[in-house]
Amino acid sequence: MDHEFWHQRWRDNLIGFHQEAVNPHLQEYWARLGVPPDATVFVPLCGKSLDMVWLAERYHVLGVELSPKAVEHFFQEQGLQPARRTEWPFMVCEAEGVALFCGDFFSLTPEHTAGIAAIYDRAALIALPPSMRERYAAGLARLAPAGTRMLLVTMEYDQAQMDGPPFAVEAGEVERLFSADWHIESLLNESILEREPRFRERGLTRLAEHIYLLVRQ
Repeated sequence: MDHEFWHQRWRDNLIGFHQEAVNPHLQEYWARLGVPPDATVFVPLCGKSLDMVWLAERYHVLGVELSPKAVEHFFQEQGLQPARRTEWPFMVCEAEGVALFCGDFFSLTPEHTAGIAAIYDRAALIALPPSMRERYAAGLARLAPAGTRMLLVTMEYDQAQMDGPPFAVEAGEVERLFSADWHIESLLNESILEREPRFRERGLTRLAEHIYLLVRQ
């Protein structure tokens, strides 16, 4: 899965991962992280997520997104005209407390994310095929200072029944990827297949959403 795959998805508007409302699990469980007001929250592979609007009402938001189209659409849809600057190798667009780094997540350095207090991953880990997840988890550990808290949302289903993205990430894989660097707490694991007809239509007979709280050690 290379850069062109994601650029083409945005060009073709194949963005079923984009939610038209703020994620209810963010609203329900975010307080469990205990993030202080005006802290900076990092949102990897952020797309044009409305979750960033909810977060920006409470915190500073730093997102990274590969697609320039996604970044442009986020600010357009919020009626904002962002200021632009370069932080090599990224173009950074910023307005109303949201700074979006347009470029490759794997090019981020700890200097880019200095000062973050929390991470919100609803659609990053599950967007990546198995071959990229270990590198992604290592990248998060490298970017996150000790004490950083993360709300992680995954999906669990029989991968043989449907091609991703979104990909299935079972609890055992979350443990394998993150346990060396993070304390992991499971907050919720619930079946959501009944309210997700598009996934039933793709052949799934089981679909669960799993919410985790992770703390960088």
